[in-house]
Amino acid sequence: MRREIDRRGISLKATALDSDIPYATLLSYLPAPGSRDPAVMPVSALFSLIGILPDDLLSLLLPDTRRIITVPEELDHDELCEAMQDYLHHKAKAHHPDSPGGREITEDEDAELDAKAARLVAVKP
Repeated sequence: MRREIDRRGISLKATALDSDIPYATLLSYLPAPGSRDPAVMPVSALFSLIGILPDDLLSLLLPDTRRIITVPEELDHDELCEAMQDYLHHKAKAHHPDSPGGREITEDEDAELDAKAARLVAVKP
């Protein structure tokens, strides 16, 4: 996680100030790569970092099958339904025996489906 924080240019001092976690304590949870093992971060510290660090970074603290996501306060259910139907239509089309890859999804179809799946996540009012 620390490598990614450094790569993105996120300031740990600013993160410490914004989260009210003392800088030295934050460094113990996120030591420089190769310097030492990180201290165990309590849930209270994780909660303090929510909204301060991006969700995808915080998700690195979780098992591979778990993610932290921000749920919109309101959803446009009609737009979400349209986006889901569009995704399902193109997914079925990509698996059709007459599609470019037959039943297998081609690279182009995969990229198109990825974009449609991203739209599902991004649907907001």
